[in-house]
Amino acid sequence: MVLDFTSDLINAGISFSQNENISVKTTFKVGGKVKLFITPKNVRELKNALKLLQSHNSKFFILGGGSNVVFPDEDFEYPVISTEKLTSVFIEKNTPEASTEQTACDLPDNKVLVSCLAGTPMATFVNFCTKNNLSGAEEFAGLPGSIGGALFMNARCFEKSISDLIYSTQHLEYSGFQSEEKNASKEVKIVNASFNAQEWDYKKSPFQNQNKIITQATFLLTKKAPQEHDKIEQKCKFYINERVSKGHFKYPSAGSVFKNNHAFGKPSGKIIDEAGLKGFTIGGAQIAPFHGNFIININHAKASDIKQLVTYTQKVINEKYGFNLETEIIFV
Repeated sequence: MVLDFTSDLINAGISFSQNENISVKTTFKVGGKVKLFITPKNVRELKNALKLLQSHNSKFFILGGGSNVVFPDEDFEYPVISTEKLTSVFIEKNTPEASTEQTACDLPDNKVLVSCLAGTPMATFVNFCTKNNLSGAEEFAGLPGSIGGALFMNARCFEKSISDLIYSTQHLEYSGFQSEEKNASKEVKIVNASFNAQEWDYKKSPFQNQNKIITQATFLLTKKAPQEHDKIEQKCKFYINERVSKGHFKYPSAGSVFKNNHAFGKPSGKIIDEAGLKGFTIGGAQIAPFHGNFIININHAKASDIKQLVTYTQKVINEKYGFNLETEIIFV
């Protein structure tokens, strides 16, 4: 199946590689090889790749910046579509020709719309905002991963969610794969959507568990005077230093492993700490001694080590406090 599919990709002019070591594509640095790793250069190629996958009734996985996923230790049989080449960030022009969803015509003078393709690194987006004296994204300085991944998970940093900035989104919507009805129509369409707050919540987005692939996001930011540039830059440095001081970059990891249970009233990291689990190790994976909600790769950890550590932590917390910790990271 893979060989047949690669010939179709070649004919369509879509770049790919085979037997890609997926561990280097993720911040956890774990996982085996991916048999087929597809890297579209634009949304049109992404759409065409999706159509080819439909024609082969092939399951697949969409990979952004790899900052919140754990691939299995064994080889991954299904194709992986990476958005790593879909990188662009730009200010939407204040012209009548702009599209309805992304026009800046009716905005206050101090507001600006910035659009990013899904594969754009968060760091590139934040740096662009800083360079152009745009405020609102400072809390996301130092956050690894891509724009698409941040939207999918509705990333939250320092009490701000990425959904707090969203003006509109664009995604591909698809249907007709093996897991669906046999007679389902097979189509891929581009959908532009204005932000609807009712579709978003803590670590929730309208793209989860749906046949949707994020292609672009447009954010509403505040334009500051040039003399405020240093203030924006210093604020970004503050949040980066906060991450460094908390040990975010000491070891390979995926950041917070579990969502916070707001009904319980304490952050998951504190609950895990009070349960005496900080420093607990299975194989090469460890609950970070410096942060209860981090699992770190301290010695060539395997995906199975991480999964066992997650399961063990959930078991202990359930026995002690009577509720289940919900994972934020995705096991592929």
